Amino acid sequence: MVESRAGVTIRQKEGYLVFIPKPLPPHPYLDLNDSLLSLLSQADRALARLDGITYALPSPDLFLRMYIRKEALLSTQIEGTQATLKGVLAYEADLTSSDDPKEIKEVINYISAMEQGLNRISEVDISLILSLHKILITGTRGCIKKARIST
Repeated sequence: MVESRAGVTIRQKEGYLVFIPKPLPPHPYLDLNDSLLSLLSQADRALARLDGITYALPSPDLFLRMYIRKEALLSTQIEGTQATLKGVLAYEADLTSSDDPKEIKEVINYISAMEQGLNRISEVDISLILSLHKILITGTRGCIKKARIST
């Protein structure tokens, strides 16, 4: 068990780590000193620049599609997946890749879950979350023989 100001991380009997956040607001309260305020201001400016550039893009949808792929790739790499962006794009274009197809499948599932979640964002409820989780783990190493998730 590892505890921090943000919460506690507990190892489950299956070997997975689970993070349980502490309730908000934090105690003690955040110290909004000059250094933190400066960092928040920098982040705010970066978000404003990103928002502004979307107006100059010829196809913001294409930018979003590529961003989702890159985010999916980075998120699955945290779990040990070795797929590459080149391999994912090759798979989507029905081309051959030297990447392991099982690893690419994990990234593709992540992309599918993200896209379906974005399409259904106005109807977020537990059944949508379970449905997206099922998409995410189907046919991957995170999937147990019979998923205990029902939608």
